[in-house]
Amino acid sequence: MKVLGLIGGMSWESSAQYYRLINEGVRAARGPTASAKCLLWSFDFSEIEALQHAGDWGGLEAQMIDAGQRLARAGAEALVICTNTMHLMADAVEAAAGVPLLHIADPTGAAVRAAGIGTVGLLGTAFTMEQGFYKDRLAARHTLEVLVPEAEDRALVHRVIYEELVAGVVRDASREAYRKVIERLIQRGAEGVILGCTEIMLLVGQSGSAVPLFDTTSLHAQAAVELALG
Repeated sequence: MKVLGLIGGMSWESSAQYYRLINEGVRAARGPTASAKCLLWSFDFSEIEALQHAGDWGGLEAQMIDAGQRLARAGAEALVICTNTMHLMADAVEAAAGVPLLHIADPTGAAVRAAGIGTVGLLGTAFTMEQGFYKDRLAARHTLEVLVPEAEDRALVHRVIYEELVAGVVRDASREAYRKVIERLIQRGAEGVILGCTEIMLLVGQSGSAVPLFDTTSLHAQAAVELALG
């Protein structure tokens, strides 16, 4: 079994889900007493969030590289960034750490394609929805057309993530608001919707959508299990 290096704490609410899902996957594959070999670097998300909203992506990249290198030195044989947004610097982290990095968009894109879907909606932080690092990878590597919500809906989705979900707050009003955002994406042609923030799984499930939802946390964790077990 390979040793996984998890870069988490962004937020710890979703990192806890990664730890659970990865260990459940290993147990299912290897037996009731089996668990994953993994190392976790967990950030203080308040520091990360402040740099994100200040637009200091250079400072964030330096911190992510440092985390990846620490995990590699400690024995990690593959890296998993336990968040969507910070895949903005995934290539730099992989190059600096010198070990493979499992990009969250790839198991997600593969699952969307396997479902026979060509046009998909994307929910996430404003950084994930508005910058090209995520949408472009889905388009280039998985030939997907990616739709993001309109500006007002993007602001709502982003606000709920940072003001509620990262703090473990789940509100029925926000769940209903997300359902309406999903409905508007479907009206524009989305055949499925990617939950492209690792906290969204805490709020929205398949029952809240008329089209398939693709939870990046679960898909990434399952791919990490497959990578670890080889």
